[in-house]
Amino acid sequence: MSEAKRLAAEKAIEYVEKGMIVGVGTGSTVAYFIEALARIKDQIEGAVSSSDQSTTLLKSHGIEVMDLNHAGTLSLYVDGADECDGNKNLIKGGGAALTREKIIAEASKKFVCIVDPSKQVKVLGKFPLPVEVIPMARSLVAREILARTGGQPVWRDGVVTDNGNVILDIHNLAITDPVKLELELNQIPGVVCVGLFARRPADVVIVGGEPPQVL
Repeated sequence: MSEAKRLAAEKAIEYVEKGMIVGVGTGSTVAYFIEALARIKDQIEGAVSSSDQSTTLLKSHGIEVMDLNHAGTLSLYVDGADECDGNKNLIKGGGAALTREKIIAEASKKFVCIVDPSKQVKVLGKFPLPVEVIPMARSLVAREILARTGGQPVWRDGVVTDNGNVILDIHNLAITDPVKLELELNQIPGVVCVGLFARRPADVVIVGGEPPQVL
């Protein structure tokens, strides 16, 4: 699938315009996008990064990484996804960067999601839904999620987010109303962020292939 990821990332470069500050996500597909962005780095003002990992990669290519508070509203955000349904709703957070990814998506006028074909699903939930949680609330949130959804929360042991929090991955879900579930889980005390991008879905999804498919 690496070639499909590369093709999706290369296609996303077409959305980058001169003078932009580009929001950049996290993950293996985004790494290809960062490589492509490095080739036109003299045409952009800089980037806003969703993770320490991406920040390190951007800086290694000589791309200035800017603070979102300074950059303000972004014209473009490019990121991958763990799952994508037919309405451009996403599950994200496999790389544990979901909170910063959601913040940058919210701050961006256009969200372009780049995926390989294996990420396309009819119903979200086969990929376990990541939820970022304040550490002291881990067990409380797990009990609440089990009671409300019937899904099985599993602590991603050994993983600490860039924000100092933990991740619960919720297994055995079939998410037929992702907007409703996102809003409901956000109300549980201790939940920092839910890896559903449905209230603010992608605007464009690029599925890697020959040629790439733009949805």
